[in-house]
Amino acid sequence: MEAYKRWVRRNRDYVRQLSSLASGMTWLLPERFAASEIGPEAVSSILGMFTTVNDHIIETTPTSMHTSSAETSFLPLSLCLTLLRDLETLIEVVAEQLYGEDKKWNLIALTEAAKVCVRLAVLRTTGYKMLLQGGETENLEVPQENMGHLRKPIQNQGLGANHLQGLNSWNLEGRAMSALSSFGQNARMESEPTWLRRVQQQQAILEPPAKIIRNPSLSTFLSEKGIRGGLFVTGETMFVLRPLIYVLLVRKYGTRSWFPWFISLAVDVIGNSMLSATTMSRDSRKDQHFRFSKSEKDELKRRKLLWVLYLMRDPFFSKYTRRRLESTQKTVEPVPVVGFFAEKLIELLIGAQTRYTYMSGS
Repeated sequence: MEAYKRWVRRNRDYVRQLSSLASGMTWLLPERFAASEIGPEAVSSILGMFTTVNDHIIETTPTSMHTSSAETSFLPLSLCLTLLRDLETLIEVVAEQLYGEDKKWNLIALTEAAKVCVRLAVLRTTGYKMLLQGGETENLEVPQENMGHLRKPIQNQGLGANHLQGLNSWNLEGRAMSALSSFGQNARMESEPTWLRRVQQQQAILEPPAKIIRNPSLSTFLSEKGIRGGLFVTGETMFVLRPLIYVLLVRKYGTRSWFPWFISLAVDVIGNSMLSATTMSRDSRKDQHFRFSKSEKDELKRRKLLWVLYLMRDPFFSKYTRRRLESTQKTVEPVPVVGFFAEKLIELLIGAQTRYTYMSGS
């Protein structure tokens, strides 16, 4: 396995280009959306898993002699989520082939429940940060309200003469104490042998002091953030639970019912509104407790863009979107080249719509 990792890291560009080419070629496999064809979907899932593993190997290329905490704690969870995403379409196809259209939702619900458990674990282990790409991307942003806490230990180390001078520079006694402190520091440094200082520098490079970063518990997070912390956790939890809620409702009421469609949309809108409300406050001092980073703001935009998938979910699709696509196809069909590509594109959209996993947005 180590030899394979070294090969992937040495040929990262080639591996990524090959993965992209193979992934694109899977859409040209015959009868990709046929109900009786498991083979093409299995090929696509296996290629997706290989791509995921290769990307994980490339991203975890050691850049120093020390292993980051993210590599040992977070990435395995994100890797599990990505592998589940690669497998879920194959699971749906196999379930439909073995158990039929109605009972396939049992296995889909189990898959979504597994993703919920992993995402909640990611949310907890990251100290209740926003899940980027559904937890598949590590949130490395340091909250702005914590920057002051990170700077304080640095500023309080080795105060010495500067600290005394800053406190007592207005009188003669203070200046005398500052001079004595500076003299003591210089004398100590000059009295140390050169080899000892060299050894200490090497040890500082090879064995830096371990930084123990403890993520807050839920109770600590809520006590520090207050009401807006509760809104944030509730909004993220609703985002995590929404696909499972939708699948369970479809399993009970069927795909032709509007009830699962509306409930899922309501959960999305309310959850996103709660997340947006966490940064809204009239008290400027309280605003410092919750500010989204650029990547988190981009994540909120991405989640809103996913609402477009509601146009591709039944019953909205069968009643409105499909009719519009078919009428558009008939309109552009006489046009050379454009009609051909429009027909293929609409065929792919209609075929993809029959798979829950392509339109789930989870």
